[in-house]
Amino acid sequence: MFEVVDLHVSYGQSEVIHGLSFKAEKNETLAIMGRNGMGKTTLFKSLMGILPSHATKAEIDGDSVNEIQTYQRVAKGLAYVPQGRMIFPAMTVQENIETGLENSTSSEIPEDIYALFPVLYDMRKRKGGNLSGGQQQQLAIARALVTNPKVLLLDEPTEGIQPSIIKDIANVLNDIRKMREITIIVSEQVLSFTMAVADRIIVIDKGRFIHEDLREDVDAEKIKGYLSV
Repeated sequence: MFEVVDLHVSYGQSEVIHGLSFKAEKNETLAIMGRNGMGKTTLFKSLMGILPSHATKAEIDGDSVNEIQTYQRVAKGLAYVPQGRMIFPAMTVQENIETGLENSTSSEIPEDIYALFPVLYDMRKRKGGNLSGGQQQQLAIARALVTNPKVLLLDEPTEGIQPSIIKDIANVLNDIRKMREITIIVSEQVLSFTMAVADRIIVIDKGRFIHEDLREDVDAEKIKGYLSV
């Protein structure tokens, strides 16, 4: 569903992503794990076209998204939930979700959005800034989903969210995959969350992939070692 070959990203003369290659299959959840500053957010921003990058190949469902603009990548089936959520605090929940419809073939919020996020239906007239961190994360995911993506990128979705809500976010991601059959790529530092959602884990360190495992083969202590400072 999503394939990237030999991706390079630089800030000025300094290269920070060093020739990364990966595949994510249809209906697979792939987790990219690593400490702060190891390149997760840079990778995701480059995949969305927010940061300039160079790759030998970047395809979604056989369609090239290499060296095209962000809005064109959205049209080809890529959606992005940024680190920090980036919702519009002065707009209502419903208005926030509707901003995602600008790049959608539909002008109406799909029914399954509120089925996935019933709390957002209850709060649809409330301003986004009045929601809790966990509710804002759900709102950011809902906004991304209205574009009906084939691939959903989530950058550190558990950041700043209390442990009980992290489980809810994991359940929602698993429900999304069942309902939409989409590919999910998530960057994360919380191993318990990753183990609840991911089929496969890749560890990134200083802009390079250094370890990969299927979930059933994961050595938790080994992964924790990569994530510790």
